[in-house]
Amino acid sequence: MPSPLPAAVLFDRDGTLVVDVPYNGDPDRVRPMPGAVEAVAAVRAAGVPVGVVSNQSGIARGIVTRAQVDAVNARVDALFGGFATWQICPHGPADGCACRKPAPGMVRWAAEALGVAPEAVVVIGDIGADVGAAHAAGATAVLVPTPVTRQEEVWAAQAVAPDLQAAVRMALAGEAA
Repeated sequence: MPSPLPAAVLFDRDGTLVVDVPYNGDPDRVRPMPGAVEAVAAVRAAGVPVGVVSNQSGIARGIVTRAQVDAVNARVDALFGGFATWQICPHGPADGCACRKPAPGMVRWAAEALGVAPEAVVVIGDIGADVGAAHAAGATAVLVPTPVTRQEEVWAAQAVAPDLQAAVRMALAGEAA
């Protein structure tokens, strides 16, 4: 019987792994979401690679620099023990790129970087764009609603978890959709 384990788990950054500080360019403002460090550790303990896929339109908007985003990501890496891949979309909503969630680019590129098929990946995030990117790439998704998640995004999601640790349990048990 094949293992239900995903080949990789990709996390959204802001609002999923860390408290969302809009357009954060300051590593000192990075705070893990409740239970997030433990949730990522559980994925690693199962032998599954972890990565991050994150829209960072503040770069295109001129609010933060790529160097500032990289510094924040380095802080996230330090707090969580490092991620096997980071995929960042630096574009704005109107740029028409292939990477900005809900487009599939970052999920596909993360899968490629990890040497796995997108269909074997689970994406965990807090908004519909995260779920949309997963599905557009052929991956599965688990939505973890926060106060910014719109109710219609919750209704549309096939797999919803009350918190990140529950989302990881679903992903590792093959219950993501």
